[in-house]
Amino acid sequence: MGKAGRRGGRGETMSRSLPEAVYAELDRRLGPVDDARLAAYPGDRPDRQPVHTCYVPADAVVPGLAAGWGAAALAALDEHGLPDLGLDPALVEELLTRVRATLATEPVEDLRVDAEDGYRGGARAEDDDVLRAAAAVAADRAAGTGPPSAGIRIRSLEGATRRRGVRSLDLFLGAVGAGGLRRAVVTLPKVTDVEQVRAFLPVLDALEDAHGVALALELQVETPQAVLGPDGAVTLARMVHAAGPRLAGLHYGTYDYSAALGIAAAHQAADHPAADLAKELMQVAVAGTGAVAVDGSTNVLPVGGRDQVHAAWRLHAGLVRRALERGLYQGWDLHPAQLVTRYAATYAFYRQALPAAAGRLAAYLDRADAGVLDEPATARALAAVLLRGLDCGALEESDVREVGGPDRRDLARLAGRRPGGAGVAADDRTAR
Repeated sequence: MGKAGRRGGRGETMSRSLPEAVYAELDRRLGPVDDARLAAYPGDRPDRQPVHTCYVPADAVVPGLAAGWGAAALAALDEHGLPDLGLDPALVEELLTRVRATLATEPVEDLRVDAEDGYRGGARAEDDDVLRAAAAVAADRAAGTGPPSAGIRIRSLEGATRRRGVRSLDLFLGAVGAGGLRRAVVTLPKVTDVEQVRAFLPVLDALEDAHGVALALELQVETPQAVLGPDGAVTLARMVHAAGPRLAGLHYGTYDYSAALGIAAAHQAADHPAADLAKELMQVAVAGTGAVAVDGSTNVLPVGGRDQVHAAWRLHAGLVRRALERGLYQGWDLHPAQLVTRYAATYAFYRQALPAAAGRLAAYLDRADAGVLDEPATARALAAVLLRGLDCGALEESDVREVGGPDRRDLARLAGRRPGGAGVAADDRTAR
């Protein structure tokens, strides 16, 4: 009769099913691998990611800062008008209405008190400046006028600055905690070694216990050593997994990183090829972990006469758009007038994406032949871009429905968002 399970007759063969023991052994061996992967890569967080982080020197943080930045941005827009950004005039009118409303109501989504490179107060004044800044942040939050998310950038953990950095962090958290702020973001700059991350985690634990403030951690990518280690490994990935669920993101430092590579000052920019390499590695390192990769800044500020302001706005809008197209949904802003093009470019990106994304999702859900064969991964990306547009205020749910798109619940399901709130990251979630 031949081999077991084979019957006589032409074409009359039947394969014997694998015994259950084979399946059980496969599960036994790969079950721990599944668990480890899910622990290391839990997926994107469900909360809203800020479109920007505004860095303000500690000695310049005063009560009413966010409202002041919004008013200054509106004044710049009124004085100079929005330059030609290559957009359809009808879209520009829509954008200006939304931009003005945002600048009047929530101009700053994420504030970072800067006690590092942007701070020029000196070591003797730093205690007082940090305490005053913390009191201003807490007061604005208590009054309901502060940014949804706030924190501090301290000095690095290198030997010359580590004690000063931790002291400022301790003072800041004590003051904001006493003022009622219960969550904050800590930005650690110039990280060069994974051990710095590991050593910092118990410090954050102790500060949480001391002040009752939940802490999220950001690592600033400003050194070549943070990107590539002496063994040829991508240090970023090791840092991300050493920090674990406390990590909120990796922030690219445009000028420190460029200078460390020996790039001439005139060519240091967020769109330099060296910057693209670092940011692409940042994206790969955080993918699936719940942390995010964040673009850097431009130091070309929209100040001076109209021609100078318009040139700076066009540069900034182009960089914002470029970052969005590359999957970097958050960047730095250093000056109030940069808020004009931060929101104009961001809102334009999502409003231009709306018709095609909604149409393709509708065809995907209906299994219709629409000329583009989208798979689940593409549907996930299409849903995610609409959710981001809704989160940041570029879109309304009625906008999505008008062009035939799914409701927000279906978008969240298609995007694979974990259940949770829609608050700005690190402020409306548990930081750990």
